[in-house]
Amino acid sequence: MPLAIKSHQRVSRMTLSGQVAEQLREDILTGALLSNAQLNEKELALTFGVSRGPLREAMQRLIQEGLLRSKPHCGVFVAEISEADLTDIYFVRTAIESAAVKQLIASNSTGAIFSQLSRISEKMDKAVRTKRWKDGSELDFEFHRTLVDAAGSKRLSKTYMTVQAETRLCLYRLIDGYRCSADLAEEHFRFADILKNGDLTETLDELDRHFGDPVAIMRRARHSDSSEYRKSSIE
Repeated sequence: MPLAIKSHQRVSRMTLSGQVAEQLREDILTGALLSNAQLNEKELALTFGVSRGPLREAMQRLIQEGLLRSKPHCGVFVAEISEADLTDIYFVRTAIESAAVKQLIASNSTGAIFSQLSRISEKMDKAVRTKRWKDGSELDFEFHRTLVDAAGSKRLSKTYMTVQAETRLCLYRLIDGYRCSADLAEEHFRFADILKNGDLTETLDELDRHFGDPVAIMRRARHSDSSEYRKSSIE
């Protein structure tokens, strides 16, 4: 089945592969390119107005980020986040963000980061209230990335960068699971408050509660997608 690609403005010749990667990344994260969709090099090259060289470089970059997957003798496909993938990604996130929390509390830096996290939570609250779910997922990612960066460890931030594309993809996939809950922003406000108090055990416990059960949330998101499909079919 041919892959439908939305029209793009042709990219300039500067940092060509980077621009192609950015646009493909956006299509994957927003769902314009669906999970397991196969990418057609010829079609994409024509769409972007580039040769196959920069396109392949861009695709290889996204393969390294975990957004695309190469299957020998088959081609390149948009990655699907399985339940096992989700569990593993959240295992890594928990390790990284717990390390950031420990560093922030040990260095008495929780007060400075509190205001930043609160501002992001306020934006998230507005997004959720107006049902801008994709904006909500981006702000969710920004919140946790800000937390990690605040620890002031280049290596910790670099480690987080290795999973940030998959993390964003997870958040986009999971956001439908939050649709029936107005508590998304409130959870982030609460975490920021607890972190500010500087109690390590309480903060780590809250981080665990905040992450919850991502597999259950994904199943709820899939159920939401299925319900919306059935509703639109009936209408």
